[in-house]
Amino acid sequence: MSTGDGLALGLVAGLGAFCVWWACWVPDTEPRLAVRRWTAGLEDALVQAGVRSVSVRSLVALCLGAGVGVFAVAFLVSSAPWIALCFALMAAWGPVALVRYRAERRRADLREVWPEVVDNLASGVRAGLSLPEALGQLGERGPEQLRSAFSEFEEDYRASGRFADSLSRLKDRLADPVADRLVESLRVTREVGGSDLGRLLRTLSTFLREDARTRGELEARQSWTVSAARLAVAAPWVVLAILATREGAVAPYNQVEGVVVLAIGGAASAVAYRLMLRIGRLPQEQRVLR
Repeated sequence: MSTGDGLALGLVAGLGAFCVWWACWVPDTEPRLAVRRWTAGLEDALVQAGVRSVSVRSLVALCLGAGVGVFAVAFLVSSAPWIALCFALMAAWGPVALVRYRAERRRADLREVWPEVVDNLASGVRAGLSLPEALGQLGERGPEQLRSAFSEFEEDYRASGRFADSLSRLKDRLADPVADRLVESLRVTREVGGSDLGRLLRTLSTFLREDARTRGELEARQSWTVSAARLAVAAPWVVLAILATREGAVAPYNQVEGVVVLAIGGAASAVAYRLMLRIGRLPQEQRVLR
């Protein structure tokens, strides 16, 4: 098989893998709706990562700045614009990947403490506290990771006296599916009344504990597989970065064949990484009660 035939075969294989990946996604009927969903998801990730002061626009500007900076440095080192572009694209995606990683880690940490929050809230209700008082006392007695959010709720409620509005702002500050369910349950109880709040909270606490235990076991089993897959994807680009520091080693990548190899390698890495994440991904709760 000649070199041209091999390149053509690799290109066709890459396009086929891309089509398989693309078929796994449900197309949006309206592009603006897809953009709004992506922006909303990124806003939630920023809140969950603990960087509420950073806006989506600031994050996008940081991505652009990182990409331009890495492109300049890589081009000065290697004198190969296409190699520099590859690393610039990786650097541009870096801030978003970091935010999502931190959000995922924080969600995993909060998954362990939400049952404690529900138990403390149920104890406060059984002790005769009103719902605003039971939520406010979580700012002092609740888990350390969530005290600031409930303290802000208490200050907000004292200033406005509007329980529903304070709950909505608490839900925005937490940006968590479990918090959404808890807040909406409390809102309904406050508005329509009922005597089943204690039983509801106990059921929710039991469910959250079982879910955290099961998910923890699954994540422990798959962690080494995911780490090995990430290493396999990163290894060729680490080798390319080392080669880029040597004179003459990057000359082939300034030619058409080298550009095609970079394009195929980049597409294969992206498709393989996305497939790995999709196959090994555990079901994630979505914020359907915004």
